[in-house]
Amino acid sequence: MVERVTLAVTGASGAQYAMRLLECLVQAGVEVSFLISQAAQLVVATETEWQLPAKPQALQAFLVERFAAKPGQIRVYGKQDWMAPVASGSGAPSAMVVCPCSTGSLSAIATGASNNLIERAADVALKERRKLILVPREAPFSTIHLEHMLKLSQMGAVILPASPGFYHNPASVADLVDFVVARILNQLDIPQQLLARWGE
Repeated sequence: MVERVTLAVTGASGAQYAMRLLECLVQAGVEVSFLISQAAQLVVATETEWQLPAKPQALQAFLVERFAAKPGQIRVYGKQDWMAPVASGSGAPSAMVVCPCSTGSLSAIATGASNNLIERAADVALKERRKLILVPREAPFSTIHLEHMLKLSQMGAVILPASPGFYHNPASVADLVDFVVARILNQLDIPQQLLARWGE
């Protein structure tokens, strides 16, 4: 089980996945470095009832209170905070999740753009051969999107589309969200009770 995770939220639809994942990580006692793009801020405001504070310090206080996190368990970094631990292989957590992962972020990560902290943190995960999980949410995928996913998969990233299954007989949207979040937690080797493993 990982003890420290970078969670980056980008501007694709699916803010519910990110917030539920953050909640589960906190409940599991994982330390989270939280990064969010400006586009993701707009998506969260559109898809949920939350109005997230724009400034990192205020957002950190909001998330700590909202998820009853321990002091220091959630740390929020701004998009140009190049001194953040996640910007360097010597300080970054052993795993990173981009959830949801916009196709723009997918492209930037695949090409090593590193124009902001999210892209740089993903670049660090790749170069250090650490677990990088990308959760794209788009339909349909273009050839460009598929080529970027293939390239990233060949570099060792895990491509985990936000595609909930139905074999567990979901009764609500929350059940569909939990399906995807459970798959992410399984990839991180974090125990979860959201979804039984196949055959259990």
